[in-house]
Amino acid sequence: MALVVICGQPCSGKSTAATALAGALAAVDPKPTIRIVDESSLHLGRNPSYANMNAEKNLRGVLRSEVDRSLSRDSILIVDSLNNIKGYRYELWCLARAAGIRYCVLHCDTEENQCRKWNTERRDDGESSYDENIFEDLVRRFEKPDRRNRWDSPLFELWPSRDEIKQSSEAISEAVIYLTKKVDSKTRDVRVLQPTIATQSARTPEANSLYEMDQATQEVINAVMAAQSQGLGSTMNKISLGQHLPTISFTIIFVNYINLMYEYQTTKIHNICNFDK
Repeated sequence: MALVVICGQPCSGKSTAATALAGALAAVDPKPTIRIVDESSLHLGRNPSYANMNAEKNLRGVLRSEVDRSLSRDSILIVDSLNNIKGYRYELWCLARAAGIRYCVLHCDTEENQCRKWNTERRDDGESSYDENIFEDLVRRFEKPDRRNRWDSPLFELWPSRDEIKQSSEAISEAVIYLTKKVDSKTRDVRVLQPTIATQSARTPEANSLYEMDQATQEVINAVMAAQSQGLGSTMNKISLGQHLPTISFTIIFVNYINLMYEYQTTKIHNICNFDK
């Protein structure tokens, strides 16, 4: 149905915005299926996930994989994370396009000093917070969304340091309307992304006999390999491929192979002798 990407500086109010948006969507009739994906839902800690570039890259990969598995046309998925790199937001936009659903970005535009203050308050209260070095690095590398980019559009903006985040906030109300509005041929203010040929999965025609033969051959090879691995080095004479299928006898196959090679070599020698004459 839709993918919502929430982005902003660390400790800018993103999780509060995600909760408020989910609550506002839950009040809509008919009630859509809503799910929030964040670091905590995947049992990933803040500081370990951003400790270095490799850890951060791994975090983005895990989040992207979870989004890819969870996208559907029957639910609204909210990605509550920094999403601070425009290239990564583009990747999420591509996933939404491949799924053929709506997409939007909700930006928590909070001043750096206010984010820094909230992070310190959380640390003092024993809540989840960022280490100072990690916090400063993330603030420095944040790439602000631009509504002129298709992967940042439509863009709904919140200012948590100025206005309290509530379900009735203007940006959240506009996002709810965009995500739940019925779309028909006359709708112009809601865009449902359409998959392209590059993002669609290739489908093999059922009538393709060569493909079916290759698949059947591969299944036989896999069955033989599996039987060999279970045999633990012992000699195997037969293997069963399943119910209503003939049993393969390796002895018969070996004999047939020897006979075939004998006929091939005999024919080859005969042709060489005739050529010399």
